[in-house]
Amino acid sequence: MLGFEPGDDRKLADWALLLRYYQALAKASDRVDYRELGKTTLGAPFVALTISSPRNLKQLDTYRRLNAGLADPRTLRSSADAATAVRDGKAVVLITSGIHSDEVGGHLAPAVLAYRLATDTSAATRRILNDVILLLVPSLNPDGVTIVSRWYERTLGTPAEGTKPPGLYHHYTGHDNNRDWYAFTQVETQLTVDSLYDVWHPQIVMDIHQQQSDGSRLFLPPYLDPIEPNVDPLLVNGANALGTAIAWDLTAQGRTGIAVNASFDAWTPSRAFEHYHGGIRILAEAAGANLASPVDVPFDELAARARGFNPRERSWNFAAPWPGGRWSLRDIVTYQTDAAYALLDNAARYRDRWLASFLAIGSRATRGWKGWPYAYVIPRPRQDSIALATMLGILDRAQVTIRTALQPFTLGSQRYAAGTYVIVLRQPYAAFAKALLEPQRYPDRRLYPGGPPQPPYDVTAHTLPMLMGVTVAVAQDSLRTPLSAPVDPPRATPGYSGFAAADAPRVGLYRSYAEAMDEGWTRWVFDTWKIPYTSLVDSVVRAGKLKEKFDVVVLPDQAALDLLNGLPTHVYPAPYAGGIGKDGVRELRQFVEQGGTLVALNHATRFAVEQLLLPVRNVLEGVPDDEFYAPGGIFRLELDTDHPVARGMPEQTVAWFEDGPAFDVVDSSVVNVIGRYPTDPDKVLRSGWVLHPKRVAGRAALLEVHLGQGRVILFGFRPQYRGQSLATYPLLFNSLQAH
Repeated sequence: MLGFEPGDDRKLADWALLLRYYQALAKASDRVDYRELGKTTLGAPFVALTISSPRNLKQLDTYRRLNAGLADPRTLRSSADAATAVRDGKAVVLITSGIHSDEVGGHLAPAVLAYRLATDTSAATRRILNDVILLLVPSLNPDGVTIVSRWYERTLGTPAEGTKPPGLYHHYTGHDNNRDWYAFTQVETQLTVDSLYDVWHPQIVMDIHQQQSDGSRLFLPPYLDPIEPNVDPLLVNGANALGTAIAWDLTAQGRTGIAVNASFDAWTPSRAFEHYHGGIRILAEAAGANLASPVDVPFDELAARARGFNPRERSWNFAAPWPGGRWSLRDIVTYQTDAAYALLDNAARYRDRWLASFLAIGSRATRGWKGWPYAYVIPRPRQDSIALATMLGILDRAQVTIRTALQPFTLGSQRYAAGTYVIVLRQPYAAFAKALLEPQRYPDRRLYPGGPPQPPYDVTAHTLPMLMGVTVAVAQDSLRTPLSAPVDPPRATPGYSGFAAADAPRVGLYRSYAEAMDEGWTRWVFDTWKIPYTSLVDSVVRAGKLKEKFDVVVLPDQAALDLLNGLPTHVYPAPYAGGIGKDGVRELRQFVEQGGTLVALNHATRFAVEQLLLPVRNVLEGVPDDEFYAPGGIFRLELDTDHPVARGMPEQTVAWFEDGPAFDVVDSSVVNVIGRYPTDPDKVLRSGWVLHPKRVAGRAALLEVHLGQGRVILFGFRPQYRGQSLATYPLLFNSLQAH
């Protein structure tokens, strides 16, 4: 059906071919059910396979009801009902793959796994089919499967063979599509949550990925510290036990190079929806190759140091080092498939224990955790704002129960009206609500005592009320007011005034061929909020006459050298190679001097400052990490609300700071400071982690620099961070309008 064996060198399949394979497999086997859940961002079918014994597939509704009772023990009438659900239920396992489309083993491993389960007659497979209901998502990003496979086929035999395709492999988010598991901005995330997580409540989730080729051959949990503090200890130890058990099984099969308790932490919920919904997450990261082209990695070219282990040395968490050599797509698919099978075997063998643990997690959550607040209180304004509707919509999609106060009440010295929203933290998914509603205090972790900081795997903050500008209060004790039955969140339609009229600004959004996830997020925000724009590629910028077409040009967050030079010319063909270049710089300068507005976000400010010779200085340039470090957190921001860019904003708001700049003004006659960080270093950080905030205290964060008849707006932060920072969207939108 595929025309090749999955894992063959230099062979990939696009999504249409893979769909035909899965449809044929389901038609041929009574162990496989094929279902389309919806359409992707670009309109492709988004599908899932349900794999189990024919008898189980005929009784899916029964097992779904049993599992729903375990997920929310409040629905069970007695301990006998709970015992029945554990005795008669099936372990529900969700395996997802291919979210990062350049990790091409994930395109093919699900096909191999599904075929094995559909055809194998061994005792182990029969046990899996009898005791497990497997939900298999062959790709969380089907659009990217086709983008990458077609690019690979096009470039075979050229210098670009094995390279990433130009641009993003997810229409809006690129690699960040795996950072969307609490904000739910993308349709693929929504389909997975709505159709699988919220319906089936899996006890175990496996997410198939790839990593760099010079480290371990496969990563499995335990995760590195820190673990997000709201994750139930049973889930932490369950992931530790299962990840180590899979490593044990694969080592017994002769596999080498398997690392546990290395590389990846479990801090952010953006990658771990299941940690707050009773399920453990097994991240399986196999070493990559050059897409489907093999690589040779001699032992002495393996990394000399990695997070938590040394790929060249044996250790307790890396018991059998890989000797080096050829590494191919076949190796990747084999490791991924064997790890998935070992997981399913464990789920089947210990079905009753997984179900009992799942029940215990739900029971503890509904009783409430000692030391947790009783509830979060969210005032309801006269008219529900878009931010409030968005935040409550996120909680509702994650099946967090929302109630309202039926009478006015007092909390502390504050009086709250009837209709105020209340999130009581005695419910199955209270941990999800608490993790997103409270400030984060990321631990100060160093590579060694007194040394530089140990980087987190991702960012360190996820406090939605701050990011979205929503007021939330904490109620430590029960409220003296009756509460309503569960309510639906309010609804609101995103939009911003001034962009629908005929005189709306003509916005050009720079779109690099070098992967820039922030550009995709900016497009998503503009599309969602109905901000009209035109994408600008390198050739259009270099061609000039920009002022004839645009009033504003936006440079999303991207490294200065990537903006200037783009993809390497000796590898990539035209028109993808090269960046804005010196010719483009000249045209951008002329655009501004003729009255245009250039808006630069975060790292793109360095490009603007250096190339346009702007009279400002980044005070963090060249500062080592042990003297200032802020890898992704929420800062306090003070605004000059008389400036048009800050129109309608409060005097104090937030800024999403992620390895960005902070500015000193060199020539105040042409520079206006619109926003700055507090002068008191202790007031800089609101959520996350920062070392030595005195480096940015009192420094400028948002500037307007006049150049000729135009201006450059410099954002030293990301005002539209991952589609979440609604509190600072107006700054970006106003910068497109204010002249």
